[in-house]
Amino acid sequence: MTKAIAHPNIALVKYWGKQDQTGNRPATPNLSLTLNQLATETVVSDADRDQLILNGAAHADPKISAFLATLRRRYDIPPLDIVTTNNFPTGAGLASSASGFAALTTAINRHCELGLSAHVLSTWARQGSASAARSIFGGFVSLTGPDWQAEPLAEKGHWPLKIVVAITSEAKKQVGSTEGMRRTAATSPFFSSWIETADADYNAAAGAIEERNFDQLATISEHNCLKMHSIMLTSLPALNYWNSATVACMDTVRKLRGDGASAFFTIDAGPQVKIICTPEHATQVQGALQRTPGVITTILCGLGDAARIVE
Repeated sequence: MTKAIAHPNIALVKYWGKQDQTGNRPATPNLSLTLNQLATETVVSDADRDQLILNGAAHADPKISAFLATLRRRYDIPPLDIVTTNNFPTGAGLASSASGFAALTTAINRHCELGLSAHVLSTWARQGSASAARSIFGGFVSLTGPDWQAEPLAEKGHWPLKIVVAITSEAKKQVGSTEGMRRTAATSPFFSSWIETADADYNAAAGAIEERNFDQLATISEHNCLKMHSIMLTSLPALNYWNSATVACMDTVRKLRGDGASAFFTIDAGPQVKIICTPEHATQVQGALQRTPGVITTILCGLGDAARIVE
C-alpha cells in the first residue's frame, strides 16, 4: 500500500484548448500557483482488478482507465485498488483532476518502483489532465512547449501570497473541461485571438512573478481569466460556468481594490472564485467574500508543496 498527497493549482494564465495531437498537450503556455489547504489523498495497493473508490464510493472513470492503459504500454503495472479522497468539492471547478492525477501518478511511481523523476512524472500526469502536470510541483509553476513538462517557476517562499477560495456551489459542473475546450475551439469566433495573445500574457505574468509586481500580475491575470470566459460564452451552444454568486464575488473584489486592498480574482471552468491577495489584506478579503450573497464558505490558502509520498 502506498499513499500520496497532491494539491490543486489555480492558473494565473489559463490553459484552455488542446493541441491537435497525442499527449494531451495544451494549446497555450500557462502558469499557476499550488494551494496548500486543498488536497487529494490517494492510496494504491495491488488488487485482482482495477477498482476506484472516490470519496468513499465506487466510481467508474474513463479518464483514469485510459490513463492506466497508456501507462501500462510503457511500464509493468499490476491491477490496482485506488482509493482517492478530496477535502474539497470534486469536479466543481477547483482543479480536482489536477491534484487527482498528480497524486495518482506519484503513488504509482513509488508503489511500482518506477523511479521516475519529478519532470517525467509531470509528463505522465499530463496524460490524465494537463493541469496535473503543474500539481507535481509546489509554489509557482509553468507549463510551456515544446516539451510540455511543468517547471517550477519560483518557490513558495519567493512571494508568500494568500489565496481566498470562495465556494459558490458544490455541484459537479454540467460540461466538463475537455468537452468545453473542444466546443470552444470549434465554435467561438474569438478562439484564434485567445491563442495569438497567449504568449504575451504568459511572459508578462512570469515577469511579474519574478519581480513580485502585484499590480502587473493582477492586471494580466484578471484580463486573461475574462478572455477565457469570453470565448466560452461565445461558443455554440454557449458555455457559462458562472452563477450569480460568481458575479457578486467579482464585484466584491473590485470594491475591495477600490478601497485600497491588493487583491484580484481568477476563475477556472466552474463557479468558484479564487482571490489572490497580499498577506496583510487576507483577513479583510476573506471577510468581504464570506459576506457576499451566495457564497457558501471561504477557504484561506497559502502556496502549497509538491506532490509527495506520505510514509
